[in-house]
Amino acid sequence: MENGGLVSGGTGGGSHTHAAPSRRRAIGAAATAAAALAGVVSAPGASAAEVAPAAARTAPGAAPTGRAGRIDVHHHSMPDEVRAWLVGHGKLPPVGGPPYATGSLGATLDLMDRAGIDTAILSAAIPSEFAPTPPQAAELARLANDGLAQLVRDRPTRFGLLASIPRATPETAVAEIRHGYDDLHADGVLLMAHDGQTYLGDPSLAPMMAELNARDAVALVHPFNVPGATDVGIPPFVADFLADTTRAAIQLVVSGTLDRYPRIRWILAHGGGYFPYQAARLMLGRGLGYGVDAATVEGALRRFHVDTAAPMSPYSTPTLLATIGTERILYGSDYNAVPAETALAGRDAFLADPALNPRSRQRIARDNALALFPSIAARLRAAHG
Repeated sequence: MENGGLVSGGTGGGSHTHAAPSRRRAIGAAATAAAALAGVVSAPGASAAEVAPAAARTAPGAAPTGRAGRIDVHHHSMPDEVRAWLVGHGKLPPVGGPPYATGSLGATLDLMDRAGIDTAILSAAIPSEFAPTPPQAAELARLANDGLAQLVRDRPTRFGLLASIPRATPETAVAEIRHGYDDLHADGVLLMAHDGQTYLGDPSLAPMMAELNARDAVALVHPFNVPGATDVGIPPFVADFLADTTRAAIQLVVSGTLDRYPRIRWILAHGGGYFPYQAARLMLGRGLGYGVDAATVEGALRRFHVDTAAPMSPYSTPTLLATIGTERILYGSDYNAVPAETALAGRDAFLADPALNPRSRQRIARDNALALFPSIAARLRAAHG
């Protein structure tokens, strides 16, 4: 199978004792990070082992063994069978198309080696508009999950699997969760923030949540266009995707879903959207008849993980460290919803971030993912001893 591209898309109770950078340092770091995002800096202050491509540390195509090798929890892929289905249903052109639809396994491995990514946990983010009927949603998710699972079987240390869960009906969702875990040995699941009708946290999703809870599932919440949003000349990924994740997080909190299903481990994509920065509005909203108390907000912030596919920067990292904690921030590239050079620039910005020290970078880059995904940790131990 020669495809490793990706589907649509565009971070545990940690210590956060880092001193706030001085104004001069923060301004200088912001300029450095901006240069990194333009792809012109090689991460000042980072060690050679952190920056060096994985390919320089290992044989081509093999899993790198250096301690600096990252585990990428937000890495998409579109199997050939999925692309063919989307072309056949008029969702993609027969030739070309957006970056997420034109990737290959070779390009994926090349990016991983260049970015120092040991293991990419693959997911197919499938918006509801791709599969508007329950049978189509079930069929497309099954094609995606079976195709990605084959990549994991072929390269069990280079790849992991977050199975896409369609939720057009409760039965469809539960069936695909069982197939993902029992047949494909998935490492977790990917849940879209909404399915065109309901957001995560809706009472109708109780059977799906119960099944995930029983599996101690890790669930990555992935956004898409906000329902009903109008085009005002700003691409949805710039702002609406973050709002979509935030809406899902709020629903999970105010509906009590986090408390009813305590064994689900949640990852909010793209740095948690706006939720870590504006969670206090849920407390202020109580005066208007909506929201939760301060203890509930604090508990929710300590339940969510977030990934770095925002990307992290001097503008956002201090808030994430204060609200989420270093032990629940996970490395994410968002490849190939973003091109390879953008993923590499995000890596450089992460390495240049002044709010992070070597220990916190190591946690975010690798250690936190190993703790959250024991199945992946076991495969890597078995391979490397």
